[in-house]
Amino acid sequence: MTLWVVAVAVGALTASFLLTLVIKRAAKGLGLIDIPNERSSHAIPTPTGGGLAIVIAATAAMGVLAAAGMIPARLFLALGPGGAAVAIVGFIDDRRSLSARIRLSVHFIAAAWAVVCIGPIELFRVTSETPGLDWLNYTISTIGIVWFLNMFNFMDGIDAIAASEAVFLCAGTSFLALYSAGVSYIAASVAVVGASSTGFLIWNWPPAKTFMGDVGSGYLGFVFAVMGIASGVHSGSALCACLTLAGVFVVDATYTLIRRFARGERVTDAHRTHAFQLLAQNVGHRKATLTVALINLAWLLPCALATVLLPQDTLWITLLAFGPLLVCASAIGAGRPQALPDAPASPHVVIQFRLPKASDRSVYASAQEHHSAVSQFASSAVTERKLHDVG
Repeated sequence: MTLWVVAVAVGALTASFLLTLVIKRAAKGLGLIDIPNERSSHAIPTPTGGGLAIVIAATAAMGVLAAAGMIPARLFLALGPGGAAVAIVGFIDDRRSLSARIRLSVHFIAAAWAVVCIGPIELFRVTSETPGLDWLNYTISTIGIVWFLNMFNFMDGIDAIAASEAVFLCAGTSFLALYSAGVSYIAASVAVVGASSTGFLIWNWPPAKTFMGDVGSGYLGFVFAVMGIASGVHSGSALCACLTLAGVFVVDATYTLIRRFARGERVTDAHRTHAFQLLAQNVGHRKATLTVALINLAWLLPCALATVLLPQDTLWITLLAFGPLLVCASAIGAGRPQALPDAPASPHVVIQFRLPKASDRSVYASAQEHHSAVSQFASSAVTERKLHDVG
């Protein structure tokens, strides 16, 4: 069984690598070019939507595992249609911007579908005397999936940050699933997702040749959230372990969101004030991504393992793991007011002329007419460029 999972994972990695190359080359024709603006972390137009390769490779690999009986049909049924819906709306949003209402509607439908398929986290024990609490468990589980999905999407802001986090989450979840409860189907599922993410990561490593796009980040966020719910069905400590592994993303995204919301900003607007983005502005994408990877391996993975070894202290260990991350996010200035871009310099050049003599008036009048025509042409060109940039 292990060898079969390894073979499927290698196939998923290879397929993702090749598909990313195909999507990268077809990006211009598909309208998948990310044009930099004042809120971007990149300086040149770059192909995006490469996360579609992860979606295709991971879904196909999990389908093979489901057909072989290595993962439950209900789990694949939750991840297959639900993940496809999230990926489709993300792909459309990568090509042309969709409203937050449309995206969230699809996210909630996909999340509710997944919870119905695999069951909710039992935060409140349901008895014959409290049947209404069952619906509360379903509601909270659905909201949790949508929150994690969008949180992961928010954190896809610099080269390789989301793809490397996906590889770490898959490796960590697979290890803990086998070590703690022996849930082999969870380990097998995340193994092929991690392999698919690795195939894309090769192209996304700084300096990135292509970006993941919402199609990939939304899908991965949905998959990890559903896997967390599926793990939590077996034990509450497993859910806390999954959250602990994702601590950098959880703390940075949530802290930044709360600060921006408290100032009255529109939280759906793009910005560059996450802690990892501010760090990347100072040390570069590669060092920022490696810093997050080091925190994951040296701090969060041991903390997640501790939640499994000491299930009676799971909540306290999770809070302990998040504490230093919260301090770091605050020290870096996550969520601080974003500085406005400098006002562009005026395209007009003011030249002072001496007062013309009577004999030069005809020449001066001709020069004035020529200067007025050039100014009108320059103003029109600048206006056209501005409208093009906005569009």
